Amino acid sequence: MSQIIRQEKVYDVCIIGSGAGGGTAAKVLTEGGLSVVMLEAGPVLNPEQDFEEHVWPYELPHRGADIGGRARHELNTEFMAPNGFWEIEGEPYTSAPGSSFRWFRSRIEGGRTNHWGRIALRFGPADFRAHSTDGMGDDWPITYEELRPYYDKVESYIGVFGSKENVPNSPDGVFLPPPKPRCTETLVKKACDRLNIRCVPSRLAILTEPLNGRQSCHYCAQCGRGCVSASNFSSSQVMIPPARETGRFTLIPNAMAREIIFGKKGTVEAVSYIEKSTRSEKQVRARAFVVAASACETARLLLNSRSASFPDGLANSSGVVGRYLTDSVGSHLAGYFPQLEKVPPHNHDGVGGMHLYMPWWRFGKKNEFLRGYHIEFGGGRNMPGVGGFDGVCAEHEGYGVGLKQKCRSSYGTVIGFSGRGEMIPNEKSYCELDPKVVDKWGIPVLRFHWQWGENEIKMASDMQATFRSIVEAGGGTVLTGARAKGRPHGALESENTLQEDSAHISIGGAIIHEVGTVRMGNDAKRSVLNRNCQAHDVKNLFVADAAPFVTNADKNPTLTIMALSWRTSEYLLDQAKRGEL
Repeated sequence: MSQIIRQEKVYDVCIIGSGAGGGTAAKVLTEGGLSVVMLEAGPVLNPEQDFEEHVWPYELPHRGADIGGRARHELNTEFMAPNGFWEIEGEPYTSAPGSSFRWFRSRIEGGRTNHWGRIALRFGPADFRAHSTDGMGDDWPITYEELRPYYDKVESYIGVFGSKENVPNSPDGVFLPPPKPRCTETLVKKACDRLNIRCVPSRLAILTEPLNGRQSCHYCAQCGRGCVSASNFSSSQVMIPPARETGRFTLIPNAMAREIIFGKKGTVEAVSYIEKSTRSEKQVRARAFVVAASACETARLLLNSRSASFPDGLANSSGVVGRYLTDSVGSHLAGYFPQLEKVPPHNHDGVGGMHLYMPWWRFGKKNEFLRGYHIEFGGGRNMPGVGGFDGVCAEHEGYGVGLKQKCRSSYGTVIGFSGRGEMIPNEKSYCELDPKVVDKWGIPVLRFHWQWGENEIKMASDMQATFRSIVEAGGGTVLTGARAKGRPHGALESENTLQEDSAHISIGGAIIHEVGTVRMGNDAKRSVLNRNCQAHDVKNLFVADAAPFVTNADKNPTLTIMALSWRTSEYLLDQAKRGEL
């Protein structure tokens, strides 16, 4: 890599990353008239070839379990939409002594939007004013009302089903009709009603009606495998195609960004990247740069972009890059419901996710912890996944006909409950460059430091008590021991990623909601970006993923990533038209 190949063409904007934020930026900027080049660390996605939708186990070399069964109870089985991994060969990351952190990455066009759970929840007004509410953490430099029009734009374009509920701090949106509850969800709804826990239609980015040339969902319940009809949302199928149609979009695949080059004029002038197929180093030039590589990958890129002006990393005069890292608080419990054994076999598929969920129902009330959580749940007679009957086999001795009968009788009788709560940033949870370890491209990797706070541990304990109450109110029995360790039949796709310690709280990163490493704020000494996600230090540098988040509310972050990216992109467009970049 002694020779760096520099491209002569200068694009208006270079976007690094093709996921939720990068795809949204590409659509808005190209339709606004700018020429855009996008760097993606993985290959181009071909849904017809890459998705494993409607594939039977016997059609795959390892029946979905991968070599030696290493994918059992993992998110990335052979059925999964492509290129999502906890571990990538040649691209390690490390955890500091005493810390445990898992980092799920995707190297393909569209990134992790190809296999996310499509849960699309708006942050609420109080989420942007957390410090003003309870004195912990910091407020965002923008309000819900400022971001609300962009939530509207995103939902109107991508399609989100839901219902108007007027739940405090869980704003309603622009919704398509929700699907009807399945029998397991009806059972849980009745239990929640007895406990005065709000249980309402979910809000998922899956089409229940045709929209913008995309077909409505055909209810195969296989969203995690991809969707050839693009009925569920992914950046690769919904945001990037309209960018391509403008004729002003160029995608460079298999391009591993190494460094953002800071020029003599006080602005960024190029990105240096490794072309994976040739292992050569190239540079692409632009007038403005949008980093949307995911919260931790974006932090890594900035920290690796050192110069005389920024010896600690690009735009890092504050020293904040990599700090304020958070993930959602997660906890899980499963219940066995004997009455479901008597339910006749029926088509239980629906969408590839929950039809109902429980938004935070104790908002504004005094609890043993600050902030709150929502509850996701799933179960029933949908298609078994890899290792779906491991728990039954571990609990019941036997083989042959007897074991098969037990598998059949217990099939669909387990419902899993998962909490997703807010973590308050702390000084012991952050990422930095490992001083000794590099990846196969020679780029320093991230080292993670992680520690849950007392508030999060109390929240996880409350989740466990709530789940137990719901199971018992529904006539079920809480599962413990060997059977509970296996993935419940029909549980949420994300649940097989969840690892918990003795406090019943997820390992850091396991919920795949990491945010906040390049946060926005009004004070340049305590934040990296201004209220428009523009770097305080470098005016032509923007960030458009979850890194700018100031807080990690109890809502899944993807919808807010897109709304924030849309807002940032419109601001960038305006700046470009004024000639101020």
